[in-house]
Amino acid sequence: MTEARHDDPRPLLEAAFFENRARLLGFLRHAGAGDQAEDLLQEAWLRLSAASFGDSPLIEPLSYLYRLLHNLVLDWRRGEIRTRRRDESWAEVTGSASPGVSEEPAAERVLIARAHLEAAQRALDDLGEPTAGIFRRHRLSGMTQRRISEELGMGLSTVEKHLRRAYRAMIELAESLDE
Repeated sequence: MTEARHDDPRPLLEAAFFENRARLLGFLRHAGAGDQAEDLLQEAWLRLSAASFGDSPLIEPLSYLYRLLHNLVLDWRRGEIRTRRRDESWAEVTGSASPGVSEEPAAERVLIARAHLEAAQRALDDLGEPTAGIFRRHRLSGMTQRRISEELGMGLSTVEKHLRRAYRAMIELAESLDE
């Protein structure tokens, strides 16, 4: 901090700041700062520490502090409005449901999902036919077990046996991927 001059208002402001901290914080909350009140009070302290007052006399330090806090709240609100408008504009342009948040999965998640899909396809292919085909028809195409058994000319219990085998392979794959 700079050395205090005879007419430097900084000591008066600091004293008023610390003596009235709770009131100043209450003012910020009442002004609508909510969770940002502490941050704005800290910002006020930083501005006071860096301020250059020149030769201006300061008669009412508390009034000065309230004016400073009022201006900080106004600046904060303007920033919030700008941020909200920017996010809404972005959402309109991109079609995103959440402003500022992409609905696309992160690139890492996409790569992991692709690797898991390839592993699942390999595991199914390793089971051979007709197990892999029955599983794909049932799980991916949504065909009923009865319809599959009719199309392939096999009993319903045989279709169920192939599905159990495929499900067991998928469970084992999931467990190995979790490790």
